[in-house]
Amino acid sequence: MSLDLGVFCKNTLDGEAVDHCFSAIFGLAHNSDPSYLDWLLKAWGWTLAVAAIGLIIAFSVGAVMGTLRTLPTTSLMNRWLIRLATTWVELFRNIPILVQVFLWYHVIPSFVLPLKSLPSYWLVSIALGFFTSARIAEQVRAGIQSLPSGQTAAATALGLTTAQSYRYVILPMALRIMIPPLTSESMNLIKNSSVAFAVSVPELTLFAMQAQEETSKGIEIYLAVTLLYALSAFAVNRLMNQIEKRTRVPGFIVSNDANLAH
Repeated sequence: MSLDLGVFCKNTLDGEAVDHCFSAIFGLAHNSDPSYLDWLLKAWGWTLAVAAIGLIIAFSVGAVMGTLRTLPTTSLMNRWLIRLATTWVELFRNIPILVQVFLWYHVIPSFVLPLKSLPSYWLVSIALGFFTSARIAEQVRAGIQSLPSGQTAAATALGLTTAQSYRYVILPMALRIMIPPLTSESMNLIKNSSVAFAVSVPELTLFAMQAQEETSKGIEIYLAVTLLYALSAFAVNRLMNQIEKRTRVPGFIVSNDANLAH
C-alpha cells in the first residue's frame, strides 16, 4: 500500500492538481486556488486557537478554585468559599465534555443573552476551559496539600496574613510541584479540542471528516491530522518540561501526593 500525498495538492473546489502547493507554505510560490493542504493548516490553526483560549481559562479558573479548596476553615466566609469551589469541581468534572459543549452552544446563550453574539469557537473554548479547570483545581489542591505543614506555620509565625502566606510562600512552591500533572492536563485539552467539530468549528477533526468524504483518501487525511495532534501535544510537553527545569528548587523533595490525579 502506498500513500497518495498528492491529495493535499488538489484544489478543494474541483479536485484538480494545484501547482507548487508545498512551496506556497513557505512563501516560495503563490497559488490563488485553495488546496487541501491550505485547508489542513487553517484547521490546525483553529485547533491551536481553541486549545490556547481554553488553557488560559482553565489555568486561571482552576488555580483559583483549587486554592480556595485549601483555605483554613477558621471562618464562615472560608467555609462558604470551600463549598463553592467544591461544587464547581464536582459539577464540571462529572458532566461529559461533549454535553457541556452543547449546553454552552444551544442552552446557556438563551439565558445569558450576550453569549449569543460570541462565535462558536469562543463558546467551545469556554466549555473546554471550565471542564479542564475542574481537573486543574484538583491538581492545585493536591500540590498545596503536599507541602510540608511547617511552611504554613513559618508564614504564620512571621505575621503574614492568609492571603500573604499563599502569595509569598505556599503558591510559589506548590506551582513547581504541579507542573508535571498540569502538563498532562494541557495535553489532554489539546486532544479534547476535537469536540469543537460538533458545533462546526473548522478545526482538524471537522477537516478530516469533510476531506475524507470529498477525496476518499481517509488514510492520508487521518494520518496527517493524527500527526498534527501529536506534534501539538509534544510541543506543549517540551515547553512544560523546560518550565519545570527552570523553576525547580534545588534540594526540594516533592511528595508523591502531588502527582495524584483526581
